[in-house]
Amino acid sequence: MEIGSIPPIGSVPSTMYAQVVRQDRFGDPASAFVPEVVSTPRIGPGEVLIAVMAAGVNYNNVWAARGYPVDQVATRQKRGEPEDFHIGGSDASGIVYAVGEGVTDWQVGDHVVVHPGVWDHDDPWILAGKDQMIAPSARIWGYDTNYGAFGQFARVQSHQLMPKAEHLSWAEAAAPTLVGTTAYRMLLGWEGNTVQDGDLVLVWGGSGGLGTQASQLVQAAGGRAIAVVSGDDRGEYAMKYGAIGYLDRRKYDHWGIPPLVDDAAGQKTWTAGARAFGKDFWAIAGGREEPAIVFEHPGAATIPTSIFLCQPGGMVVICAGTTGFDAMVDLRYHWTRQKRLQGSHGTNDAQAYAYNDLVRDGKIDPVLGRVMTFADIPKSHAQMGRGEEVFGNTVHLVGADDAGAGRS
Repeated sequence: MEIGSIPPIGSVPSTMYAQVVRQDRFGDPASAFVPEVVSTPRIGPGEVLIAVMAAGVNYNNVWAARGYPVDQVATRQKRGEPEDFHIGGSDASGIVYAVGEGVTDWQVGDHVVVHPGVWDHDDPWILAGKDQMIAPSARIWGYDTNYGAFGQFARVQSHQLMPKAEHLSWAEAAAPTLVGTTAYRMLLGWEGNTVQDGDLVLVWGGSGGLGTQASQLVQAAGGRAIAVVSGDDRGEYAMKYGAIGYLDRRKYDHWGIPPLVDDAAGQKTWTAGARAFGKDFWAIAGGREEPAIVFEHPGAATIPTSIFLCQPGGMVVICAGTTGFDAMVDLRYHWTRQKRLQGSHGTNDAQAYAYNDLVRDGKIDPVLGRVMTFADIPKSHAQMGRGEEVFGNTVHLVGADDAGAGRS
């Protein structure tokens, strides 16, 4: 079965094409991903096999391709999984081709999208009614698990599936789910610091896939998002998707770990840079108002500014560390002003379903930035790994042969 085609509904071939990462290729994503023919995954109880029509791109599979910070192949083999390769991809639109024992909510032929939260249903944490994504067994599909979206067929747990929005193409539908559900959890999932009507929210990376979803969610909740971008063209793009204004990060030079407290001159210089950033933020906000929430993912380069700027009692919520994991928090601004630094990861079912309802209702745009071929999966990840920013979300066609196809 060639890329860009699918067999008759319900007919599952024994092999499939996939973009495969192996341990001896760890490193640059441009060479780590190689197309191979592998066995089509088998499904077990509670699982579903989907024919992937389109697959989205996220930074997690830059990490998977590098084998850093986690060698996912070795990690899974320690759990007893036999495969010596990784098929990534945490965003997909597709068609149900087979259902496992006990699956009653999906049928062969259904058009679906996939959310990335995976867990063991018999996990005691989950059985106790606690947040599924904090459970010890919680993982991210297509990163921590094998047989993700970068193959012609993907294996998922049935609860991950959600109805595809009828007005979206296969490519559009595949674009936003991981970043959208991640943003939903960050902004609306942490009791005591959820977006409220009128709240200001600072959104880092405002023109990218994660940032454009965040700004739209802030807007839908009645808040006001101010984006941080790297140029006027990106700022205008962010404003197209919900931001009320933007800051160009290239105007400031105080990024990274600040000088130590006993370096008075260095501290003075860093603080002046952070205050200049804050002053420009206030100018957009229309008054001396600090953000109730700072939507973080760069990490090392930006956390000090985020903590500095966040309002007392507010929250800096972070889901990644694309500029580095070794962020520094000046505790003077943290404890005395009682700010919250909240880690956030993935999504639980309720959050994913709520987000998908917003997409299906047309209240959230998937922000499809570019559509690429299956063969270009190594290229897009290499570009992302080098920090070559793109507008919106990148999607690769797998079973679909037309970015516009798939609308009902």
